[in-house]
Amino acid sequence: MIVSGIDITIQKSERKTVSIFVERNGSVSARVPINLNDEDIKEILKAKEYQIFKNLSEWELLNANAVDREYVNGQSFLYLGRNYRLKLVDDNLEGVHFIKNTFILNKADRHKAKALFVQFYKDKLNSKIYSIIERYKTQLGVEPNGIKVMELQNRWASCTSSGNVNFHWKCAMAPIDVLHYIVVHELAHLIYNNHSQAFWNEVDKILPNYSEQINWLKINGAGMDL
Repeated sequence: MIVSGIDITIQKSERKTVSIFVERNGSVSARVPINLNDEDIKEILKAKEYQIFKNLSEWELLNANAVDREYVNGQSFLYLGRNYRLKLVDDNLEGVHFIKNTFILNKADRHKAKALFVQFYKDKLNSKIYSIIERYKTQLGVEPNGIKVMELQNRWASCTSSGNVNFHWKCAMAPIDVLHYIVVHELAHLIYNNHSQAFWNEVDKILPNYSEQINWLKINGAGMDL
C-alpha cells in the first residue's frame, strides 16, 4: 500500500491498534486490526505521516553506522560486541578460525569467505545460546518446543505460534549481555505473544536494564552484517 509516497507492507492480525515499524532494511510495515478495510488503513496511516517520516529519518541516521566489509587483511569483524581483525594465511585451514583475538582464513577460501563467516557465527551462537536459554527458561517458567540458529532476514530472533524459538546467526556479533536480552525477549513471547505492557513487565522482572540492550541494538545493529 502506497501512503505519502511510501510503500508500506500491511500485516493484519487480531489486534486493536495500528503499529508502524521501519524494518532493519529500511522498509516500512504496519500491523493493523484485521477488521479494517483499505480505506480506513490509508486514512489512519496518513494521519501518522509525521511519525513515519520521523522513524525513517532515525533509521537513516542509525544506518550511518553500516559497514561494507571486504575479506582482506586488517578488515574488522564483530564478535560478541567487539571488532577483531582478519588475517589471511597460506596455511591449509578449513573454515574461519578465531585465534588470539584474530580471525584467520585461508587465502584460497576468499571466494567463499562470507559463507564461511556465516558458518562460524552459527557454530559459535549454537555453542552459547543453549546454556543462556536453560538459565532463563527456568526463571520464566517456559519450555520452547524447538531452538534454531538460522537466517532471519530483518529480525534478530523470532518465536512461532507453535513455541519454536529462532535466532539470527548475527546475534553472535552482539555483546553477551545483549544476547541475554534477545533470549529473554523471545522466551517471554512464549507467555505473551505480543508487545503489551504485560510482556515488557515480564522482561523487566528478569532484566531491569533491558532498555540499555535495546539501545545498543538500535545504535550498532546496522554494523552487525557481512
